[in-house]
This record gives sequence, structure tokens and C-alpha cells, in this order.
Amino acid sequence: MPITKSAQKAMYQSQKLEKRNKDFKIRMKMAMKKFIKSIEKGEKVELAELSNLYKRIDKCLKVGILKSRNAGRKKARVAKLYHKSQTK
Repeated sequence: MPITKSAQKAMYQSQKLEKRNKDFKIRMKMAMKKFIKSIEKGEKVELAELSNLYKRIDKCLKVGILKSRNAGRKKARVAKLYHKSQTK
């Protein structure tokens, strides 16, 4: 346990941020899994679902969980899957 008050506050803040970051990351990953599985099953995927996934990725980028190139790579791969499923 931290001894000084400032160290205690820093510990609580880091725990709070860790929980928030984990929540954002889990939501993003679950949205990606759901999107990819629906494409693999051959279901018709709406543009709104792609938009929702973009929103989650962008939010993770804004908060600082993902770096810009990582977010761009994820969005590009998902877009590629979406367009490939639309042409079939």
C-alpha cells in the first residue's frame, strides 16, 4: 500500500483508468468479433454495423487505448471484409 496521500490518490486514479480502458477495449473487441462472425456465417451485414464498429475503434483511438496506425489497420481490414461480403 502507498504511504503518502498523493501516492494513494495516484493508485486509485490508475485503477479507475485501467478499468475504463479495459471496458472500452472489451467493447471494441466484442463488436469486431460479432461483425466478423456474422460475415463468416454469410449473413447480410448492414452498413450501420460497420459504422458502429468504426465508432468503437475511433473512441478507443480518442481515449488513447489504440495508436493511430493500429486503429487505421483495424478499420481497413474490417472494411475489406465488408466490401468482400457485399460483392458475393
